[in-house]
Amino acid sequence: MKKLFKPLIGVIAIGAITLSINNDKNVIANDIADKCDYDAASKVNPDYSTMNCLLTKTALEFDVPPEIVKAVAEGESGNWRHFDNNGKAIVTADNGIGLMQITNQAGYNEERLKSDLVYNIESGVKILDKMFDRSDLPKINNGDREVLESWYFAIMAYNGTKPVNSPIVQATSERNVKAYQEKILGFIKTFEKIDLQELPFKSEEFQYDSNSRDNIKFLELDYNFDLPLTKSKYSFEKGQKVNATTNVTVRSRPTTDSDSKGTLSKGETVTISGPFKYEEVATKKNHFVWYPVKRSDGSEGYVASSYLEYADSISTPGPTPLPKPTPPPPVIIKPDYSEYFKKFSDFRDLWWAESMVWAIDKGYIQGDSTIRNEKTNKLETHLLPNKQLTEAHFLTIFFRYAENDALANAKSTSSWGKSKVYNLAKKYNMPVRASEKTKASRALAEEGIRRGKLAQLMVSYYYGKAVSEDTAIQFFIKNGLTTQPSIKEFKANDILTRAHISAFIQRYESFVSKQK
Repeated sequence: MKKLFKPLIGVIAIGAITLSINNDKNVIANDIADKCDYDAASKVNPDYSTMNCLLTKTALEFDVPPEIVKAVAEGESGNWRHFDNNGKAIVTADNGIGLMQITNQAGYNEERLKSDLVYNIESGVKILDKMFDRSDLPKINNGDREVLESWYFAIMAYNGTKPVNSPIVQATSERNVKAYQEKILGFIKTFEKIDLQELPFKSEEFQYDSNSRDNIKFLELDYNFDLPLTKSKYSFEKGQKVNATTNVTVRSRPTTDSDSKGTLSKGETVTISGPFKYEEVATKKNHFVWYPVKRSDGSEGYVASSYLEYADSISTPGPTPLPKPTPPPPVIIKPDYSEYFKKFSDFRDLWWAESMVWAIDKGYIQGDSTIRNEKTNKLETHLLPNKQLTEAHFLTIFFRYAENDALANAKSTSSWGKSKVYNLAKKYNMPVRASEKTKASRALAEEGIRRGKLAQLMVSYYYGKAVSEDTAIQFFIKNGLTTQPSIKEFKANDILTRAHISAFIQRYESFVSKQK
């Protein structure tokens, strides 16, 4: 999902015509639709072969490897879908539009992003192109656009250079397999059948606070890996010599459903005999294409692009750059929590300390001063970080943050002391469980609140309308309100503690502030 990008307007010269990405007479988009035999006004998702064509041709038009574009489309939309069953563009809760999940902002035609699939693809490709050319992102082996691994940081930036997408997990120094770019590159392996090199990044090359929404600071901007990197498979030309990367079947037609015409041996050289073809069976979900090839014995057939490479293949490293001085390690200033240790008997310098201190200082969280120390028989103030967070307590804390004036002026409508926070929740269309109607419904206010319900209440407040738990969790994932990468791993049924609430509200505030 693209968020917070600056307006992007691409200008392309075709003959004497200058075209903007928002031009309603976009010649490139129309030309690509025609070449792929797609009716842009149909408001239906094309079959897989046609979609493959639209993505491939648009990528090549802007000098972006089609493997990258198709994998991003896979990751953003899932199953290459732009329209729902009613012919409407699929728009997510945070306004991600269509196949490439473009978020509307100045420089884009929102209605056209919805109605025109090819324009949506073109917009996404242009964003990738823009990200690749950013000077503040690291370059891989001098930034060869044909090398798939060179797009690592451009793919990251398409989603956001946030801590959640760090190549290395800061706490463990392990590879962050859950990062957006890692998932996208995984789709290339799954659907293009291409194994990419795992780039050996180091944790000290990335500086960030895992509890912050601030962008990662890249301490190394020029990488020179002595690895056989992978060139795109879409630039082979007629008459060119290519090698088989493995033992692979030659097909009589561009589909695995056709007859075999023999097997290429790994390393066998063949000649490209024409332009590539898309999968003949339109309902088959492949990202790769098929090349007609001619063997040394004169026989011909089709081979999937995945299993071919340049005869002179392997992408070599660029010239070795001059050694750079090793930057000094970042100075980490440990927070001074001494006053909080004095004020709260159970305060600890644990994972929740920073966010709870933030919430305490803001007045959102207060300690319980009615707890008596059994040894000294004196009253002490406790934060109770491990105590279950109830729905009523969550609403109170959240409204102190989001609607403090409304909370101060809210009136109870019954003898039930919590009626005022529940009346506020009703006002903002938050689908709470408890109500003042019956004794049983009131009791729900004191039950522990689940992670999924908390997400649902916060996102419903944000939109001013009730949303489903799954929609809310997806919102949390896409906007950095959680570090979990999927609905399953979010663990929606786990009960929250008081330690969690300040972290969620702090992340929510960070997200909201970036939307202003």
